[in-house]
Amino acid sequence: MSELITAELVDLDLSAETKDAAARALAERMVAAGRVTDLAGFLADVAAREAQMPTGLDGGIGIPHCRSTHVTEPTLAFGRSAAGIDFGAPDGPADLIFLIAAPAGGDADHLSILSTLARQLMDETFTGALRSATESERTAALIRGDEAPGEPAPDQTEAEPAAEAAEAGGEAPAPDEAPAPQRPAETSAAPAGRPTPAPFRIVAVTSCPTGIAHTYMAAESLEQAGKAAGVEVAVETQGSAGFQRLDPQLVADADGVIFAHDVEVRDKERFAGKPTVDVGVKAGIGRAAELIAEVRRKAALGEVSAPARAAAPMDKDAEPGDGFATRLRKWLMTGVSYMVPFVAAGGLLIALAFAIGGYTINKAPSVADHFLWTESTSWAALLFQIGGVAFGFLVPVLAGFIAYGMADRPGLVPGFVGGAIALTVNAGFLGGLIAGLLAGAVVMTIQRVRIPAPLRGIMPVVVIPLLSSVVVGFLMFLVVGKPIAALQKGLTDWLSGLTGANAVILGALLGLMMCFDLGGPLNKVAYAFAVGGLANPNAGSLKVMAAVMAAGMVPPLAMALATTVRGRLFTKAERENGKAAWVLGASFITEGAIPFAAADPLRVIPSAMAGGAVTGALSMAFGCTLRAPHGGIFVVPLIGQPLLYLLAIAAGTGVSTALVILLKGLRKRPDTRPADSPASDGAGVTVAA
Repeated sequence: MSELITAELVDLDLSAETKDAAARALAERMVAAGRVTDLAGFLADVAAREAQMPTGLDGGIGIPHCRSTHVTEPTLAFGRSAAGIDFGAPDGPADLIFLIAAPAGGDADHLSILSTLARQLMDETFTGALRSATESERTAALIRGDEAPGEPAPDQTEAEPAAEAAEAGGEAPAPDEAPAPQRPAETSAAPAGRPTPAPFRIVAVTSCPTGIAHTYMAAESLEQAGKAAGVEVAVETQGSAGFQRLDPQLVADADGVIFAHDVEVRDKERFAGKPTVDVGVKAGIGRAAELIAEVRRKAALGEVSAPARAAAPMDKDAEPGDGFATRLRKWLMTGVSYMVPFVAAGGLLIALAFAIGGYTINKAPSVADHFLWTESTSWAALLFQIGGVAFGFLVPVLAGFIAYGMADRPGLVPGFVGGAIALTVNAGFLGGLIAGLLAGAVVMTIQRVRIPAPLRGIMPVVVIPLLSSVVVGFLMFLVVGKPIAALQKGLTDWLSGLTGANAVILGALLGLMMCFDLGGPLNKVAYAFAVGGLANPNAGSLKVMAAVMAAGMVPPLAMALATTVRGRLFTKAERENGKAAWVLGASFITEGAIPFAAADPLRVIPSAMAGGAVTGALSMAFGCTLRAPHGGIFVVPLIGQPLLYLLAIAAGTGVSTALVILLKGLRKRPDTRPADSPASDGAGVTVAA
């Protein structure tokens, strides 16, 4: 690995008067060193980054930086200006200018060094040493960390008290340093009989558009401000080299959260429900102490962010300790989660088009060539064709985001390519699943190959997309595409021929799956199976979609009805949740039953499964069909046999309601009290005081 900075990349007498001239002068040194291949292109990237946000910092520091395809390896050039150059810092011009150049694809080793440098810039000893340096070689060594900043020698007036203290057997105070104020919670013993108060705990996330400098400087500033305030601060830096998630227990135990960012925080829902301060990344650098004080103020007032939604396993990334089956499930659910919005939008538009224009609307000419504003059929054709375009993304998005779940962003290109090929060879939904897994596996294999440093910058942008797309395309076109297409055709034919007992059994099975984990993996498998059939709709696949949606509506509707009929069996909080469950169930949001299942899984889940199985079986037996992949009761006009469909939902809801009331009633004891009394468990069961 080449050195990040050398003496040739240091200019201790930078004569530039503007930030553009300074960037050019330092970039020319990078070109001369062979670190930048195109001066004009690189400077354009620097200017584009500067336009997003000024890179001047308090304390006389300027850090112009960018990621660029014209950079061969991460590089740093340093210039020192006697006159100062305006980089937009609030306190005036900068005399220390660092031009940071990173390849478009990043480099974990070098970027970790750059992050260390960014943290060092918050240290006045380090910046003071750079201001007093007289040799380029020593300056480069200081920046690389090969040489520690020198400490100024104490003068005679400072040495005398030290000598006197030494003779007296004591210790001298540090020069120009007042004694640190003591914090009772940390430095003094707690009064007898009282536990030592725990320190206030904050978790923070810092990120900037390029993830190189500001990200790590904000982290360092927050950590230092936390130490000064007696607060525990743990920071997650979401930078160019990726990020390591904070320990979930650390997040759970935190008393407050700080987001200092200029790009979207990844997995932000982890921090919901806590006092939160959300600011730009520069505020994290310049106002860290104020941010910490603001979090503590919000905590004292009880101000919190929106509560976390119930996260389904499909929203979670695979962890290093997961087994293969768990990782595979999460990869597949990642693809499904990104696919669902395309399915919902496209499917609902297509269903509305059929409702307005009839089932022959799919034969209408393109609205780009023929559209009459006053004819309903033209509007129906418009809806159908927009929905068809949205629905056409179903398989590529599924494949692309399965690969994304496996290999992050490098997996997107081969995943989308493989998904599109699956459509081309008629491999359909199953082809998309296989294409996504193949794309992720190919990218992960390429990433394990050790690459020379000069080529690392082009790997994520050129090499990985090129090689992985070729390999995935070859496999999908010539190896696995046709067998998967044959399997897909067989599945479609089987669904089309479903009648009688087979259809009823399948409906019951799908109902059980929809209600087993209430929005979890098994629920999503059943839903994905139904949605996959809509890609090639026939009588059987439309019945499956109807059965799946009907069964998914049952659990929240049943809990809502049960809390209405026998409210004494439920806590006050559950009765309030029951009011919302009416709307959630009617909208086909199965997760509306999760609060009830979490509190009493052994009674709620079997009850929900029984009702779901009844509803799924009846829907299939009645021959109900559905062309829309979502919508609940709001798409009843688009359902085949709508009255029988509602009857199936009502029957399943009744079964689940009766069963959950029966099971909860069995645990009642003779000496019961009102559900909300202090000695009650909330379901009419007396507990010990």
